[in-house]
Amino acid sequence: MSRTFCALIIAVLLASCSGGPTSAPRDLDNACAILKERPEYYRAFRAAERRWGVPVHVQMATIHQESKFIADARTPFRYVIGVIPMGRQSSAFGYSQALDATWDEYLAESSGFRAKRDRINDASDFMGWYMNKSREKNGIALHDAENQYLAYHEGNTGYARQSYNSKPWLVAVARKVRARSDMYQQQISGCRLSRW
Repeated sequence: MSRTFCALIIAVLLASCSGGPTSAPRDLDNACAILKERPEYYRAFRAAERRWGVPVHVQMATIHQESKFIADARTPFRYVIGVIPMGRQSSAFGYSQALDATWDEYLAESSGFRAKRDRINDASDFMGWYMNKSREKNGIALHDAENQYLAYHEGNTGYARQSYNSKPWLVAVARKVRARSDMYQQQISGCRLSRW
């Protein structure tokens, strides 16, 4: 066989082994369009909702804020003198932007040793697990997208200390997450989800 043909076969095999699309859905402002374009998202969100009680729209709004539904999202690089890369801003990765240490804690507690942050079903399950921790530790209702986001961003200890009060930009972002969650909830109530 020619080298070109072998390379083509290898490329096709590698592409077929990928975990699914890494790019964002087309219309991020329409929950129905997102779920219709990516039915695997709806299955993942519903599974997390059944297991952890976190509503689909809260999961979606948080993922929108964290990664814009990009599977392999990472934080930007830090630079010294504006040109020398010094690593990423944090270890956050994937749909949920889970940090390495928090992800490891999730894996240890959930026995999900094969879970990956760039798979939507694992990311949504992680989010349900984390938001339940926020409910247990800080009394945040699972449907309270704004306060769940603040705890998600600051950590449950930071939330308990109200560290977000010194970050007006974060409080504004959390309000946007709540507004998007409300919008997604209203849109989902009109979706014909039974087809998916």
